Amino acid sequence: MITKICGIKNEDTLICCEENSVDFFGMIFYPKSPRNISIEDASNLQKKSENLNINGVGVFVNKNINEIEDIIKKVRLKYVQLHGSEDEEYIKTLKRIGVKVIKSISISNINDLRNVSNYNSSDYFLFDYKPMKNELPGGNAKSFDWNILKNLNTNKPWFLSGGINIKNIQEILNDVSPFGIDLSSGVEKELGIKDNHIINNFIDKLKNA
Repeated sequence: MITKICGIKNEDTLICCEENSVDFFGMIFYPKSPRNISIEDASNLQKKSENLNINGVGVFVNKNINEIEDIIKKVRLKYVQLHGSEDEEYIKTLKRIGVKVIKSISISNINDLRNVSNYNSSDYFLFDYKPMKNELPGGNAKSFDWNILKNLNTNKPWFLSGGINIKNIQEILNDVSPFGIDLSSGVEKELGIKDNHIINNFIDKLKNA
């Protein structure tokens, strides 16, 4: 199973992820998030990752298309995750500059699955808990009813996200079969602060599940 850990902000955590064979690390470019990263720090992490076996992903929420293109070039991103209300034309614009796109879709009930048809140009889907108006677009440590995804009809690879941690990973593996999992708060010791020990334990549990 493909593993992505989102909200990476320092080299120590990046190396821990790579040593645990994590496939993707997410860098969040969203000022309201406690996991927000500067362009300079992201550039340094991306440069470091180019000598490691792990791929960087820039995570954005309704960013102006010109701004996101500028960040893609400065950080040398190859993967972008869109966690807002970006539409198909937005995705096509990014695809034209050569990045792969992960489109997040918020889920609260079976009707939300219909939204997959709105993003045919994306390379991957990511299904996450649908936040309330006062909550952040992601990283809320909350999950939705994963059984909804048993009704999913798509040929695209997809990630499951939302409240994933060492206590529920076995249930996820038993109930649904995602291409990958995306986690953030589930490997943090406090809001926005990753813990290498928790990452190690989670990956050990995943490998032995």
